[in-house]
Amino acid sequence: MSASLATRRTVAALLAVGALIGAAAVPAAADDHRHDRHGAHSAVVIGDVENAGRGRDNRALNGEWVEVKNTGRHSVNLRGYTLTDKQGNRYRFGDLRLDGRSSVKVHTGSGRDSHRDVYQNRRRQIWDERDTATLRDARGNVVDTESWGRRGHHHHG
Repeated sequence: MSASLATRRTVAALLAVGALIGAAAVPAAADDHRHDRHGAHSAVVIGDVENAGRGRDNRALNGEWVEVKNTGRHSVNLRGYTLTDKQGNRYRFGDLRLDGRSSVKVHTGSGRDSHRDVYQNRRRQIWDERDTATLRDARGNVVDTESWGRRGHHHHG
């Protein structure tokens, strides 16, 4: 009796694992399919935004950033991608390969670019209390936008 019970429990566990893997695979496949039709790398999105820094020094400027996130499995080269605010200030990415499931923070101030952090080398803040960040790919297609500061949408820093 105990042997068959153990067997049944193992089968149930295997079925549960199979169901989880199946569920995870379905939306991802549907997503990839949708993105291919538009020809845009929509796996790359704007993540968190931090516009709380108040001050003119470089540390305050680097406390202000917009995160660009690769939600897909495959790495994407961000070369030629641009990040703009409502006023039209634009940051253009250089040759930066963003691995799958990773992100890079675009800081306003200056510093040394790395895989995790890049810098706009600006002298003043560009992200206002109410603003919209727009990410475009190298062809100029809008990939994602993120707005904040409107009523009902607060970023707590």
